[in-house]
Amino acid sequence: MPSNLPKSSLLLHRINNTTTNSTTYKQSPQQQPSVSLQRQTPLPCATPVPDAVASYHTHPMGPNQCCSAVIQQISAPVSTVWSVVRCFDNPQAYKHFVKSCHVINGDGHVGTLREVHVISGLPAANSTERLEILDDESHVISFSVVGGDHRLANYRSVTTLHPTPAGNGTVVAESYVVDIPVGNTKEETMVFVDTIVRCNLQSLAETAENLARRNCP
Repeated sequence: MPSNLPKSSLLLHRINNTTTNSTTYKQSPQQQPSVSLQRQTPLPCATPVPDAVASYHTHPMGPNQCCSAVIQQISAPVSTVWSVVRCFDNPQAYKHFVKSCHVINGDGHVGTLREVHVISGLPAANSTERLEILDDESHVISFSVVGGDHRLANYRSVTTLHPTPAGNGTVVAESYVVDIPVGNTKEETMVFVDTIVRCNLQSLAETAENLARRNCP
């Protein structure tokens, strides 16, 4: 776990103790024309990302939403990393906060719905998620949260993979947009979600690198 997890745990406690009812969330605000939206690309400037890749990370964002991104370099080829990331029915292969997952509708193509149950201690019990993009050629996967018992409403995530400049590794970029929960600030929400995403990508790196080593002749 990263060193900033204790701080995030405090934010988790605050989010978890805000009074709320379990809700099945409707589609994200970008589909509601009455909401004024901005478009934001939250990729950090320190890590160059090809324009074709960056275009996937431009999110319509409402006034009560936040948007951020995390980038992870992995010492494994794109094909190996993608073989792990693309499995929409098995996020627990590298997401350690996921306790279980099962497909409730669909066959793994865009539109498939999964129900994810998370480990105890997080401000959530389960999440219903829809596969929005699965592009095996461009190595892009995206999902949105459409229901469940949790505090992160209208969450949408996009993950892209592309080769490192040297061509012997993978750059993974994961961005998201999400509603800011009542009683929490934009900064608190981003610290909390960034920590979860960062932990997931660090775990992905370890999983993919171990897989690459096993596949070496």
